[in-house]
Amino acid sequence: MSLWFNTVKRFYDNRHPLYTNESLKGFVQTKMITAHEYQEITNIPYEA
Repeated sequence: MSLWFNTVKRFYDNRHPLYTNESLKGFVQTKMITAHEYQEITNIPYEA
């Protein structure tokens, strides 16, 4: 589990307006979370 996973998941689950599916894709691209973690958080497979 990445260092940022719990923080990103908490904000996403609480519907923070800056934590959207698109912004989470940016987190994958910058390696804050993994593609697998993206799918775990959003329930959507990651596609670049």
